[in-house]
Amino acid sequence: MAGNGALSGAVIAVAGAGGPAGRAALLRLAEAGATVAAADNDPERLAEAVDAARYASGGATVTGEPVDLLDLQSTRDWADHIEKDFGRVDGLVHLVGGWRGSETFIKTSLDDWDFLELLLIRTVQHTSLAFFEPLQRSDRGRYLLISAAGATKPTAGNASYAAAKAAAEAWTLALADAFRKAGGGEELTSAAAILVVKALVHDAMRADRPNAKFAGFTDVKDLAEAIVDVWDKPAAEVNGNRLWLTEKP
Repeated sequence: MAGNGALSGAVIAVAGAGGPAGRAALLRLAEAGATVAAADNDPERLAEAVDAARYASGGATVTGEPVDLLDLQSTRDWADHIEKDFGRVDGLVHLVGGWRGSETFIKTSLDDWDFLELLLIRTVQHTSLAFFEPLQRSDRGRYLLISAAGATKPTAGNASYAAAKAAAEAWTLALADAFRKAGGGEELTSAAAILVVKALVHDAMRADRPNAKFAGFTDVKDLAEAIVDVWDKPAAEVNGNRLWLTEKP
C-alpha cells in the first residue's frame, strides 16, 4: 500500500471528479502528497468534492474547474494549463461514468447507445489525446481508465453499456501501445492501464439499502487506494494491462 507522501511532487488530473468515486480519489491522491487538478461538468458538485479533499487532507493543493470533456479543444486547454500552472502532469484518472440498460436485449434503445458513446467513449478519446504528450514527458506518467467487468462478459440488457466500456478499453490499450512506441525501446516511464470493477459502492448506497449485500462491488475508498497503488508499480508492469479489482467473469 502507498503510504502518505508516496506521490509527493506528482501532479494528477482527475476527470469526472464530482461523484463518489471522484471524491474518494481526490482525497486519497491528496493524502499521498499529489497536487490534484479536478474536473467535472457539474460545478457545484465539483466545488464540494474539491473543498472536502482540501479540508480532509490538511490543506493539500486541490484545484477544480468545470471542463467540457465532450469538446476536444476544451480538454486540450485543461491539460495545457495544468502543465503550465504546475510544471508537469503525472497522471490522468478517468472517472467519467454513467449507465443505461434495458430489461431485455430486444428492448435496447439505441438512444442509450448515443448517450453512452459520448459519455464513456468520447470523453476517453478526448482526455487521452489531450494528455498523451504531457504524460509522455513525465517520469511517472499514468493514464487510468476505470472500467467494468461487463465489458468482458456482456449481459443481454447491458449491450450498450458493455459495448461502450469495451470500446473505451480498446482505446486505452491503443494508448498503452503509443506509450510503448514513444519509449523507443528505452525503459518505459509512462503507462496506460485499466482498473476493472464489477460495480462501485459507497457509504450513501449502503445507508439507502442496509440489507443489500453488494457482492463483488468495490468500495470507492478501495478503488482510490488501488489508483494510488498504480504509481508504486513500474510503468512496464502496468502498461496495457487490465488490473482486476473484482473476480474475472
